[in-house]
Amino acid sequence: MKKILIVATVAMCSVFAFTSCKSTKESAYKKAYDSARLAESEEGLSQENEPVEIAPVVSSTKTVTADNDTSYRTESVVVASGSANALKAFSVVCGSFSSKSNADNLRNSLVDEGYAAIVVKNSDTGMFRVICASFDTKEEAAESRAKFKADHPQNSDFQKAWLLYNK
Repeated sequence: MKKILIVATVAMCSVFAFTSCKSTKESAYKKAYDSARLAESEEGLSQENEPVEIAPVVSSTKTVTADNDTSYRTESVVVASGSANALKAFSVVCGSFSSKSNADNLRNSLVDEGYAAIVVKNSDTGMFRVICASFDTKEEAAESRAKFKADHPQNSDFQKAWLLYNK
């Protein structure tokens, strides 16, 4: 009789333990998994619609700094969109993209504002640079960058505009 009672108790405890704990853990795991998948898919959708600015670290890029904030990067670029004659030695870069379509979208909006914007491609990295103005001298380009930043104080991306020297 004792044996039957012990075996029955152990059997009931094991059945209870396996059924109640297992369903709770699976349910909690499934809920967490489903919510993570949903958040991941929503995040992916929102990122696809927004233009992305990418500023890679490139070993071939050289930054030179002077006293009056006329620092510039030296890169080898070719015109990808816009007038080929518009590219001069020093340019004001207001956006960098890995996608040409994103660069063209920014260029078109700048052209609508009255800028002679062009898109150039860095031959070393494959990045597309959006140039809002281009000049023969570094000083003219620095003045234009300051004016561009002043004209767009609300745009934090445009506040990061930089000078490019086309080698």
